[in-house]
Amino acid sequence: MSETLTRYTAIADDFEGRLLGISDQKWSAKSPCEDWCARDIAVHVINVHRAVNASLEGSTPENINSDTPDLISNWKEARESISSSLADPQLASKTISGMFGEQPFESLVSRLLCTDTLVHTWDIARATGQDEKLDSDAVTKAFEFLLPIDEAIRRPGGFAPKIEPAPDSDEQTRFLNFCGRTV
Repeated sequence: MSETLTRYTAIADDFEGRLLGISDQKWSAKSPCEDWCARDIAVHVINVHRAVNASLEGSTPENINSDTPDLISNWKEARESISSSLADPQLASKTISGMFGEQPFESLVSRLLCTDTLVHTWDIARATGQDEKLDSDAVTKAFEFLLPIDEAIRRPGGFAPKIEPAPDSDEQTRFLNFCGRTV
């Protein structure tokens, strides 16, 4: 199993655990993402997964919306598609085009998808009152990816302005503050 598949699996497990921990009344809980509730975050993460996997075929993914009734099944399907593609050496190494230029599929998952899912795992946890602890190795890798593209991620639909962390902050707090999250 590749490092990316191992890390992706850990992040996806954590995200899924948070999804399964959402009670019916908490799906509409306001999230740290402006104008989004927990359900909106789940829809976003599922749609990003579908878009990343569709990039392998150069196709347009079928997006879901906030009215989609079974988000858990949709998540599991999207997750399995990514995992299966990463486990296939030909698909994992296939060069695709995207917002970060041409790169192997595995690189896009390692950088974009792992980071997006990780940050939104925390968002869902915060919105629904669940455990906010993130996988420390995943935090380190995501931070390494984001630091060099700091200015590029500060745009509408991207990350909020950075927050200056307290001097004694742990890495997760520094990472979330960098992503514009108040911890």
